[in-house]
Amino acid sequence: MNPQKIAILTDSCADLTPALIGSAPIYIVPLKIHCPDGEFDDGVTITAKDIYARQAAGQLPKTSLPDGAAMEGVLRRIHADGYEKVVAILLSAGLSGTYNMARVLANTMEGMEMKVFDSRSGSLGEGAMVLQTALDIEAGMSWEEITQKRIPAFIENVHAYFSVDTLEYLMKGGRIGKVTALAGTMLNIKPLITFAEDGQLLSIAKVRGRKSVADKLIAMVREKIGDHKRYSLAVANGGAPGEMAELRARMEKEFPNYEHFWEAEMDATLSVYIGPGPLGACVMILD
Repeated sequence: MNPQKIAILTDSCADLTPALIGSAPIYIVPLKIHCPDGEFDDGVTITAKDIYARQAAGQLPKTSLPDGAAMEGVLRRIHADGYEKVVAILLSAGLSGTYNMARVLANTMEGMEMKVFDSRSGSLGEGAMVLQTALDIEAGMSWEEITQKRIPAFIENVHAYFSVDTLEYLMKGGRIGKVTALAGTMLNIKPLITFAEDGQLLSIAKVRGRKSVADKLIAMVREKIGDHKRYSLAVANGGAPGEMAELRARMEKEFPNYEHFWEAEMDATLSVYIGPGPLGACVMILD
């Protein structure tokens, strides 16, 4: 156990697999997915692949907050495991009330200090913040440094971008936010989205054809890296592992000085809104 007894709480939208988590003190609360045949826990009893199959069959799953009792149960488990402090890094409050739920619970925790952060991101944008925080804890960084400087800096300096094959699910799910609806599906236009300052989804670019998606993702990462010397990278996909592997190989070649490079599959919650086939790239600036 880390000597400072700090644990990290996050949610299923951080797209963290057991392999990524390893032995780090990361605890995950699943968001809920409602389907015609019942309620499921994201990443536990339902996956993105299940969502794509349901969407193809004409279903429109809905998402909701984690169960309050479930989040409380995870916090009790953290306490029972001997941790005295918890840092929570959660899905953008612009998309979910998970952050607010954790903030309310933080005030009720006895015997444990808890700081709650709105990542203003999701998928591996959120996941990269969690993984880097785990590395910082392991390296012995102080609670004050982590909570007052480090995580606020991550929130400002993590940039995640995703391609969307269709805007159908964003519109039907009421999460279109600042994403411009395009009458361009016939022209094979692929929108690229990111997280706005308020944590809602925002259109940032559009390209013609799927083959141009990786080029544009790399160009946007390159722009953010600029003259920075220290950075970590991440890629994510939803049912497009081959394309993600190609994107990763290209990014490793183009940006070889990364400190960490993470990859994962999209969670079920975001898949409800983004649909099948997304490809994502993320850069975390560290200097």
